[in-house]
Amino acid sequence: MNIAITGGTGLVGEALSSHLVKAGHQVYILTRNSDDSRSSNPRYIQWLNPGDSPEKELEGIDAIVNLAGATINNKWTEEYKQKIIDSRLKATAEVKRIIETLPIKPSVLVNASAVGYYGTSMSQEFTEQSNKGNDFLSDTVHQWEGSASEVQDMGVRPVFCRFGVILDKNYGALPRMVLPYKFFTGGKIGTGKQWLSWIHIEDVVRGIIFVIENTNVNGPVNFTAPFPVTMDQFGETLSNVLNRPHWMPVPSFALKILLGEMSILVLEGQRAIPEKLLNAGFIFKYPELENALKEIFDK
Repeated sequence: MNIAITGGTGLVGEALSSHLVKAGHQVYILTRNSDDSRSSNPRYIQWLNPGDSPEKELEGIDAIVNLAGATINNKWTEEYKQKIIDSRLKATAEVKRIIETLPIKPSVLVNASAVGYYGTSMSQEFTEQSNKGNDFLSDTVHQWEGSASEVQDMGVRPVFCRFGVILDKNYGALPRMVLPYKFFTGGKIGTGKQWLSWIHIEDVVRGIIFVIENTNVNGPVNFTAPFPVTMDQFGETLSNVLNRPHWMPVPSFALKILLGEMSILVLEGQRAIPEKLLNAGFIFKYPELENALKEIFDK
């Protein structure tokens, strides 16, 4: 297959690109800075700069995976919150423009999204059928998915990957979560009862390929392992895998002072279940947390 990836230099993009290339697929990475024009696979194509016309090099693509957007792992000032929204909507608008100009459309747009769509809850279980929440992240995801869904009018199947916390040894949230345990100061965060919907990076990559290939999958899809855990369960499992103590609590007020509104990412959560993937026959390689962490830290 010929697959274009935006945000191809991020955590998911790099892992997905590497896997696809090794499997013999042709990959096109859309980037603001095409610093390796000599590479034939993946092939780097400039976009989002004045005068860029990436569509000229994308004829015949089978799928687009849109992962572009500013990281949410910065303090959420009002200015940065607007950047989070604008970066996603701008990239998605350009993806739609590219698709519209192509004489033969890709069959599917796989668009990044997040379980933040559902808001937070200590008790409720969320599937793809659940309603939208009412906080900043849920509003952002709602706008993002709404924009991407317009490709249906061009005959393109949209899939929205509602990612949970993606576990990778070197990138994303896990290295920061591990750091206190390395210094023997790991422990309960907040109440510890808040849910963490997680997924191993390898299952993210396998899941994206699965939804590209399975034409009966469309709309929102929870990209989370089938067995979410509480933050306290996560910490205890991590401490066992790393052979480090789990003892020093981090009070909620300290994180709220340090992180501001972004503290909801660790102090509140949601129990998201990957109902669509499971019903479609996707088999998780790492459905349970302990095996996922052991694979990551034993490598």
